Amino acid sequence: MHVFFLPLYLTSGNPCHIVRYTHQLFAEANMKIKTIELINLDVPFTPHSHKHLGYWLPHWRIHQICHITLENGIEGWGETIPNYTWAKVPGDIEDRIVGRPAAELMWDDSLGAGVQMALFDAIAKAQDVPIYRLLGTKVRDWCPISWWNMDMPPEGWAEECRQAAQAGYTSSKLKARPWFDLHAAIQAVQKVVPPGFHLDLDYNGTLANSANAIPHLRELEAYPEVAMIETPIPQNDVAGNKQIRNLIARPIAMHYNNPPIETTMKEDVTDGFVICAGASRLLKQASVCEQWNKPFWLQLVGSGITTAWAAHLGAVLPQAKWPAITCMNIWEHQLIKPAIDVRGGFYRVTETPGLGVEIDPAALEQYAADYTWVDPPRHLYAYRRKSGEVTYYACTKQDMHHVYPEDSQPISEPDSSLDIIEDDDTEAFEKLYSESKKSAVRKKTREA
Repeated sequence: MHVFFLPLYLTSGNPCHIVRYTHQLFAEANMKIKTIELINLDVPFTPHSHKHLGYWLPHWRIHQICHITLENGIEGWGETIPNYTWAKVPGDIEDRIVGRPAAELMWDDSLGAGVQMALFDAIAKAQDVPIYRLLGTKVRDWCPISWWNMDMPPEGWAEECRQAAQAGYTSSKLKARPWFDLHAAIQAVQKVVPPGFHLDLDYNGTLANSANAIPHLRELEAYPEVAMIETPIPQNDVAGNKQIRNLIARPIAMHYNNPPIETTMKEDVTDGFVICAGASRLLKQASVCEQWNKPFWLQLVGSGITTAWAAHLGAVLPQAKWPAITCMNIWEHQLIKPAIDVRGGFYRVTETPGLGVEIDPAALEQYAADYTWVDPPRHLYAYRRKSGEVTYYACTKQDMHHVYPEDSQPISEPDSSLDIIEDDDTEAFEKLYSESKKSAVRKKTREA
């Protein structure tokens, strides 16, 4: 068997070269795809994550595992989180790939996350090399990775960060939201994490504008744990983001290509990027980051399968210096064995051929599902202020991202919180829910 290496693509500045090279190398092998199998799983969140994610992102429990077999008998595995991915596997995937050489398809991002991953896994196994050897020249053996979770009350963040530190992480990327007292949340985290533990705060634009963002973010500079800020206001507000970056003493991260990369670089509105894409587009974006000396983190969400894929990419991309976000920690099972070991905020890229991980067949059987979506239970949100004012919202948490700013509510007011009100099948809940669906309901529950 011939082993081929694909070095130095990054120095060329043109990832298209590696695509043509790959096709040439593997044309003689003619490793055609014999079969493809897609397996849906419903993997529960960890108990603590479920208390919160169960109301916002229950559809993230769905994993689609891709299993391809080549005519030479080699198998490849991949994973898609179909309800959060850069590309779903298309419905006609069998017609598009069966009978075709795998090497002709591996750089086609339109085939979906799981299929592309499985193609790389199979081809790398056929060449007896780890996937990173097909992607470029290794620049690191250990890749940084961060814990992830959503917005929570102070005690929720503290528990997540306690678990993160115990699991070997040194940072958490958390969804920061203006409806919580973030000072109280950070102070709660300080009590349970070791020195040097960092928080990367993702606002998803919920600070709305630079007038809100600048004084709030300046206050948070008092905490050494706060290391980075992601998307404090909508990314298309170029002037506002530029002002924030010039006045805040923390790195600002933005999703790549919003605003267009030419505008982002010309106006210099960000310190680095969040990159989430298929292999072909991702390498092009990484090449731009290398040319402009902009670090980034890989945001490729999934279990241990996707996390292994992210390591192969992170191993060869010089600017993948910020901790990767795979959200592996939110599920109760990594779907591989042995589980990935995080040490000091890093995990090691494997030297085993292919992805370098073994799919756990027992997990595939245990979590098998015949559905692709999970709805959240019906609920309300109650935004509570120290004054005793309560505002009830019947929208989704996703809609709260724009409803709350449009409602002109305060930015991280002391002692503020957003509580979940579960549907208890009472007439009182039904009445409040119906009223809140029409418009936010404001009540005074007590005197300040």
